[in-house]
Amino acid sequence: MWLGAVFLLQLSFWPYLKKWLGDFAFPAAFPASVLTFTLISWYCGLFSLPLQLALVPFVVLFVYALWKKKITWTALKKEWKWIGVFLLFFVFLLEVRFVNPSISYAEKFMDHAFIASIMRTPVVPPVDPWFLGGTLDVYYYLGYWIFGALGVVTGIPSTIVFNLALPTVLGMAAVSLYALGHLLTDRFRWLPLVTLLMVNPSVIYQAIQGKGIGSILWDSTRTIPNTIQEYPLFSFLWGDVHAHVIGMFNQLFMIFLLVYSWMNWQTAGRRTRWAIVLLSALSLGAMPLINSWDVIVYAPVTVLSGLILWYRSRKNPTVPTEKPLENISGKDSGPWYHPRNWVCPGPSYLVLVPVLAVLSYLPSYFMFNTNGIMGIGLVTTPTPALEFLLIHGVFIALFLVYLAEDIIRRPYLLLISLPFGIAGYPGAAIAVIPLVYLLARGARKPAELLAVIGLLIVILTEFFYFKDNMGDVYYRMNTIFKFYIAAWLLMGASSFAMLAQVLGKLIPRGKIRPAATKVALAVVVIVLLVCPLVVPLDSPYRDASLDGLNYLRTAHPGDAAAVEFLRGMPGSFGIVEAQGGDYTYFSRISSFTGLPTIIGMPFHEYMWRNDQSGWYGERIGDVRTIYEDPAATADLMRKYNASMIIVGDPERETYQVRVDEAGLTEIYDRDGVQIYTLPAENEAAAPVSAGFPA
Repeated sequence: MWLGAVFLLQLSFWPYLKKWLGDFAFPAAFPASVLTFTLISWYCGLFSLPLQLALVPFVVLFVYALWKKKITWTALKKEWKWIGVFLLFFVFLLEVRFVNPSISYAEKFMDHAFIASIMRTPVVPPVDPWFLGGTLDVYYYLGYWIFGALGVVTGIPSTIVFNLALPTVLGMAAVSLYALGHLLTDRFRWLPLVTLLMVNPSVIYQAIQGKGIGSILWDSTRTIPNTIQEYPLFSFLWGDVHAHVIGMFNQLFMIFLLVYSWMNWQTAGRRTRWAIVLLSALSLGAMPLINSWDVIVYAPVTVLSGLILWYRSRKNPTVPTEKPLENISGKDSGPWYHPRNWVCPGPSYLVLVPVLAVLSYLPSYFMFNTNGIMGIGLVTTPTPALEFLLIHGVFIALFLVYLAEDIIRRPYLLLISLPFGIAGYPGAAIAVIPLVYLLARGARKPAELLAVIGLLIVILTEFFYFKDNMGDVYYRMNTIFKFYIAAWLLMGASSFAMLAQVLGKLIPRGKIRPAATKVALAVVVIVLLVCPLVVPLDSPYRDASLDGLNYLRTAHPGDAAAVEFLRGMPGSFGIVEAQGGDYTYFSRISSFTGLPTIIGMPFHEYMWRNDQSGWYGERIGDVRTIYEDPAATADLMRKYNASMIIVGDPERETYQVRVDEAGLTEIYDRDGVQIYTLPAENEAAAPVSAGFPA
């Protein structure tokens, strides 16, 4: 059902994009169709319409394409490489999730809570499952909406959707990266895919110290003190369906579109330029809601691209592939001046992409109520040289190999790194070396321009950071965490494309026999499909299931039965459960059902909402009172519009529970878990009492 929905979306877009993007229509249709479905379904949620309506345009397009024989088996066979790349990476991570499916640690409680909340009540803004009465207007939630909406239209439970999400992200990311390889190099086009599968040099450093595989992977992302430096393979193996991971497919789609526009804008026809503009706006517009950190990178890059295209268009304002149109006076003025061709010149990209991006999700900007970034600060603890190389060393090395001739020819440019080193910024001193040589040669090739952008990101993060409420010790954590993902993708795609060009010069065409290529491909496929099943990742509750809550049946059987009971109830209603801080088993009922609780994982909520009104201590204290003071239980439940209260092991361990003395109605009692509701005659209890089984 899931793959059927994904390919329905993709195939419904492919024939129409083919008119404008040619051979790249098939890979572009994967992210483009998913983002379009997300946009339509988001507006369905905004106007409280069934999300299934979002599928209607795609079904119509698909049926029409079949009728016109735009989709045929013969045509599909020609696109086998794109299908193969998507399925290979999809199945690889699906197997990883199949043997490590549990929603049991790290950010997984949060990620599933948001998906489950959206699927239970698909409205915009979605209900916040950890702040009863609040919504997710405080967080970038669109990534969760993507998969929650797909879960709604396919009818797949959220506990399985959770384990289908990241394989889909990886599959789409791989297709965009493979397409990018076709743009950046003539040979070895698969090399940029290594960006998604490689580890950083710190993994080798950790392994030399004799650590286990779990510690190796974890410690490799904590190499720079007091920060996080995740890389794609770690993020996908770790398994958090988190915003920075979901956003990778959209980042790579945007990078593909940028490179495509740089290479084809001048020769593209009017309709192709419209396609580039609309797809770029679709990708850029989704970024603030998927992972807002991404737009901080790609909005300036989009503006820069618009300026580049404008400059090129001024030098060559006509479009060879478009037939000149006549103006009102009857004279041929060419496509630059005619009103029907107003999207042709470069300024249109500069203006239209940002404007359409903002307009695409315009209502969301009036809804946002997040704490956000509180300014820009100066870094006082720059990254040490060793730690910097343990993260970025592979990319730096590949850049230097590519630039070897330039370095030999102009060694004096190496001196530019000295001021950075003397000033105490060794990381910046290292990164500025390839940057200077790339700029010195003009950085005219797309791969070189991507490398420049990636290097600028890591250099700027050595000097500046975005202020948040992570405290003085971890002040750089989020800045490094979020921007290093973008830098990894940009430098990975560019450095491996450069490696492909170097290898292309060293290895003549035809030197590698087709049989050797097939054998190598077979080995890669076998490794990717076998390793997830035999290599343990040291994660808890290994299983053979795609149900993320399957482990509950043995680990917490009482909670498993109660969760199943509550998940079977229609609608959304408030609940009360124990809170016990972040990254713990607490808040488990709200996470597993999507039902909003008074307060869950409080530090997360504090980061998003701040505490100017004093809600933090009030909510935590009220939850304790609800459990321990039966005289106040009902009134406090009404205060938050909570209809049910759960009593299980976490509640008994945390509070001196006296809920049974509060005059509530017990509706569930099994395996050590009780669920109570306000009396049926109470107005707050009426909406939920009708759904109770006998």
